[in-house]
Amino acid sequence: MKVREIQKALNLEIAAGARGLDGDISGGYCGDLLSDVMANAQKGGIWLTIQSHQNVVAVAVLRELAAIVFVNGRVPDEETKTKAETEGIPLLLSSGSSYALAGKLYALGIGRI
Repeated sequence: MKVREIQKALNLEIAAGARGLDGDISGGYCGDLLSDVMANAQKGGIWLTIQSHQNVVAVAVLRELAAIVFVNGRVPDEETKTKAETEGIPLLLSSGSSYALAGKLYALGIGRI
């Protein structure tokens, strides 16, 4: 499934990184501790987090993640958006919780959330 399909299906706002919307999603990960995400998130995953600083983009690049979804209404700052644009990492926004969004992703066929 493509990032764009998830974005549309879940009505997620695009904050940055639109050029990466055609990337494939192979799974997902929920986590707010960056070291945990670095150790456990899988390549091609969609990452659900409340962390909205620019280090999340560095972690996504390191783990080759397909997208980052900021949950609970979190919004990244301009520096984070700029870094995501540079790296081509889609930043998506949701007002819902990680728990609710993970359930929706699982229902769409995205595993390992």
